[in-house]
Amino acid sequence: FYLTPPQVNSILKANEYSFKVPEFDGKNVSSVLGFDSNQLPANAPIEDRRSAATCLQTRGMLLGVFDGHAGCACAQAVSERLFYYIAVSLLPHETLLEIENAVESGRALLPILQWHKHPNDYFSKEASKLYFNSLRTYWQELIDLNSGETTDVKEALINAFKRLDNDISLEAQVGDPNSFLNYLVLRVAFSGATACVAHVDGVDLHIANTGDSRAMLGVQEEDGSWSAVNLSYDHNAQNEHEVERVKMEHPKSEEKSLVKQDRLLGLLMPFRAFGDVKFKWSIELQKRVIESGPDQLNDNEYTKFIPPNYHTPPYLTAEPEVIYHKLRPQDKFLVLATDGLWETMHRQDVARIVGEYLTGVHHQQPIAVGGYKVTLGQMHGLLTERRARISSVFEDQNAATHLIRHAVGNNEFGTVDHERLSKMLSLPEELARMYRDDITIIVVQFNSHVIGACQNEE
Repeated sequence: FYLTPPQVNSILKANEYSFKVPEFDGKNVSSVLGFDSNQLPANAPIEDRRSAATCLQTRGMLLGVFDGHAGCACAQAVSERLFYYIAVSLLPHETLLEIENAVESGRALLPILQWHKHPNDYFSKEASKLYFNSLRTYWQELIDLNSGETTDVKEALINAFKRLDNDISLEAQVGDPNSFLNYLVLRVAFSGATACVAHVDGVDLHIANTGDSRAMLGVQEEDGSWSAVNLSYDHNAQNEHEVERVKMEHPKSEEKSLVKQDRLLGLLMPFRAFGDVKFKWSIELQKRVIESGPDQLNDNEYTKFIPPNYHTPPYLTAEPEVIYHKLRPQDKFLVLATDGLWETMHRQDVARIVGEYLTGVHHQQPIAVGGYKVTLGQMHGLLTERRARISSVFEDQNAATHLIRHAVGNNEFGTVDHERLSKMLSLPEELARMYRDDITIIVVQFNSHVIGACQNEE
C-alpha cells in the first residue's frame, strides 16, 4: 500500500503545533524563542500526551511529555493537571491567599496558566470540578504551611508530582457518586503514565523526570558541530542506580523477585510512574476498591490480577528526579520526547538533525556513507535524495515533524527513505504497534542573545 509524498505529509503533520513567544510579553524578555511539537500515534487511541503553558503569576514556561500505559486515562489526567500543581507550588503566599479569597467570595480567579494547545489536545470538562477541588485543597494546605520562604523550583516540582499522584490515588479510593466520574477516577488510577517536564525561567532550566521519557539539550560547539547533553536518566532496569534504589526500599528476602526480565516485579518497564495503583496499594485496598467499583472495572483483566511476589507495597513512586542546568549561549534547543523516539534514534543523531534543521546548514556537508561500499548508482541516488531533501526542509515547517520523519523513515545511510516512510505509515493499527511506539516530541528553541545578556548581567 503506497502513500504519495502529500499523503505522507498529511499523516505526519496532523498533530503538529508551533508557538512563538511574543518578544515582549509585558514582563521580561524570554529565553525561549518558541517551540514545535508533534505526535505520531502507533496505538489507537494514542497513549501519549503533551502539554505546554506559560506561568502567568510567576515567571517561566512549562513543557512536558507524558507516556501512558494500560490505556491513556492516566496520561490524559496528568497532562491536564500536573502544570496546575507545579504553578500552585511556585506561587508566593500572598498570591495563594488572593486566589483562595476569590474562590471564597465567588469572584473571578486570577488565571494561573496560559495553555498552548493543539485543537486535538483534549481536556475533560466532566472532571474539571473534581480536579479543581483537589487542587484547592492542596493550595489551602500550602497556605496553612506558610513558612514565609520563597519556594525553591526543585522542591516545588517534586512536591507537585508527589501530590498529584497522591490525589489520583485518593480520588479513586473515595470514588464519586456520579457513575461516569467514578469509572474515570478508577481508570486513571489503575492505568499509569511517565512524565518528563521542563521548567524554563531565564537561564534556569529544571527537568523533572519520572519514568523513561527523556530530555536532551542540543549544543552547538565552536566549530559549528552539534552535540547532545542528557538532562534526564531513564528509570528502568538499565539504570543501575534505579535498580539499587528499589532494592534498598524492600527487604532482602525480596531481592530476587523485585526485578525480573528487566521489569518491576516482572511486569512494569518504568520503575517510576503516576497512577499504577496495582503497584502501590495494599492487596486489601485493591480488593475493596475493585469490589465496590463499577462492573466495567471487574471485567477488566488488568485490575483483577495481583502482581506476583507482592509483599511490601508500594513498589512504585511518582517522585521525579530533578536535574538543574544553567543555560549558556551555545545551548540552542531542548528536546523532550517519549521513548518512542529514543528507541529508534541515538541522541547524537537527534542533536544533529534538529541542529541542522534549525540552522539550515546540512546541504553543504560532504556525503558520508560510513564505511559502506557504495556504487556510483547508489551515490547518485544519495545526491538526488539530498536535492529532494533540501526541498523537503521547506516542506517541514516544524522541527518535531522533521524529527519524526527521520525516526520513522531513516535508512542505513541516515537519510529519509520515502518508501520506508510510506510502508511504516500505512501499517494497519494492529501491526503498527509491533514496529514502533507512539512518538511525542517537543523541541524548544532558545534565544542565545537573551541568554548571553543574562550571563553578562551576572
